[in-house]
Amino acid sequence: MTDTTVDTIDRLAGLGTDNPTFTTRHEREKVALATQACEDLLLGNTLDSALTQAERLVLAAEQARVSGVQVLEAEYRARAEALAAEITPELRQILGKAGSQTGNARMDAMLHFVRTLALNPAESDKAALLAIPAAGLSLNDTVLLAQLIGFVAYQARLLVGVKAMSDMGGVAQAPAAEPVAAAPFVHPANLPAPGEPLRRNGFTSETLGWQSWLEVLNPDTATPEQQHVLEVSHPKAKTMDFYLVLARQPQVLLERSQAFNAIMYAPGGLSRAEREVAATAVSRSNGCVYCASVHAQRFEQLAKRNDVMAQMFDDPDTAGTNARERAIIQSSLVLTRAPGSFGKQNVQPLRDAGLSDLEILDMLHSAALFGWANRLMLNLGVEIWPQAA
Repeated sequence: MTDTTVDTIDRLAGLGTDNPTFTTRHEREKVALATQACEDLLLGNTLDSALTQAERLVLAAEQARVSGVQVLEAEYRARAEALAAEITPELRQILGKAGSQTGNARMDAMLHFVRTLALNPAESDKAALLAIPAAGLSLNDTVLLAQLIGFVAYQARLLVGVKAMSDMGGVAQAPAAEPVAAAPFVHPANLPAPGEPLRRNGFTSETLGWQSWLEVLNPDTATPEQQHVLEVSHPKAKTMDFYLVLARQPQVLLERSQAFNAIMYAPGGLSRAEREVAATAVSRSNGCVYCASVHAQRFEQLAKRNDVMAQMFDDPDTAGTNARERAIIQSSLVLTRAPGSFGKQNVQPLRDAGLSDLEILDMLHSAALFGWANRLMLNLGVEIWPQAA
């Protein structure tokens, strides 16, 4: 299905409804709708939170600034300034002087978290996270802040990726149809176990645990809304700290899950195995051992091999067993490390390697999404290795 509604990504990327990249983008209408829904929720005024809309907009603008994505910084700065009555002296100081501190412990703890996670999520730690509730933010709002940072990381990278596609010159394509003989969808949690796991350079393809640094929900005492969101998010959500901590913000978790599923499991376009290549490349670059383990496993389950995963664990900058994989990995790495400089020169190799425009979009979605996922996993808790379980 192709819609004709211009959303924030379209508008900031300069996509009109007659642009071939607009047509391609809206072949993944579920992703476009979920992305806009996440933005509307995280940066709108409907959430019941002591983290004000003005604060969220200013923090989003600051993250976009540090990330080097000026058009997104300008967007959120303008939205914040439109809320003139809600802009406190501390927020005005942040808007007025790049990199400033405010002297307010609560705001400065959040600023430190945002600025570190913008480009270097692995450099933050448990102390930086716990400094936020210690400075006065509730646990629920601390989770909201983490989701906001993850979303802006995703949105910024998707925006520059889509604009790069448009600048390269898109080719309108008919919506990809699911193959008639396609196998029924099976959730990755229910796929068979992979073979002998990899362990290289501190990364692994074996199954790891993950422990939250914040107190998680007790599923037995969760609200009906939280119960519902847990049930639809993942088959094992009620036993996983990741979902139990994110369910402190059930609406946000629900919208994020919609985006995740639409990106990783949509039929047609880039193969699911190649989406896992992009996800693992980003996770390796960001230093997210947990995400890399999960998606290296997924790749092996889907592709029945692990050679490219071993290469990425060794050195992502030289990894790839063929031209398609090398192009996917290199584009994912630049998008992850330097979104402000990402451009058509980083997507042209994908087309040269034989990817269609829809496949390129799927790769960009996957890579951008793991900018979000990695920041949650790295900064709300820690991976647990089997011998430490």
